[in-house]
Amino acid sequence: MHIAVAGNIGAGKTTLTRLLAKHFNWEANFEEVVDNPYLDDFYNQMERWSFNLQIYFLNTRYRQILQIRESGKETIQDRTIYEDAYIFAPNLHAMGLMTNRDFENYQSLFELMETLVQPPDLLIYLRSSIPNLVKQIHKRGREYENSISIDYLSRLNERYEAWIHDYNKGNLLIIDVDNLDFVDEPEDLGTIINKIDAEINGLF
Repeated sequence: MHIAVAGNIGAGKTTLTRLLAKHFNWEANFEEVVDNPYLDDFYNQMERWSFNLQIYFLNTRYRQILQIRESGKETIQDRTIYEDAYIFAPNLHAMGLMTNRDFENYQSLFELMETLVQPPDLLIYLRSSIPNLVKQIHKRGREYENSISIDYLSRLNERYEAWIHDYNKGNLLIIDVDNLDFVDEPEDLGTIINKIDAEINGLF
């Protein structure tokens, strides 16, 4: 079984992935942030490094999906390959931070990869307002995220909502996280776990 957690920067994907993996005894696959060789450069000079970063993410997530399917283990994944292709890369292109040539190259590669992978059995989307995202980003204090603008987050949020509205690749669970504190409030985490239990029981 393959569960994936999707959501904007600061929505709580990594934290929730870790908590759910512990609760359900699932294998956890995390987004490469610390070892990502492009992330710092990208946030300092987006136009120069946008294509490199997106190709890096596409490569690592494609490998993750293959490993998940080959392992046969129940796995939860922090962010999906679809978010790169339907949200981040198109957003960079629309903002003039990725050239037409690079974007077309990226899309062509993603379309090829998409024919070779299966979507997650359950997609969990963490819906969040911009003020909540900003609060969480500041709270975790990653230096390279200091340059993220409200406009950039807002554009991403709009694309996330459009993508989720049309998502038809499998089961979908939407969780509004603005008023949830699943780190410090066990009841809030329990609410999420109950919703996931209901979805999983419906899968089999």
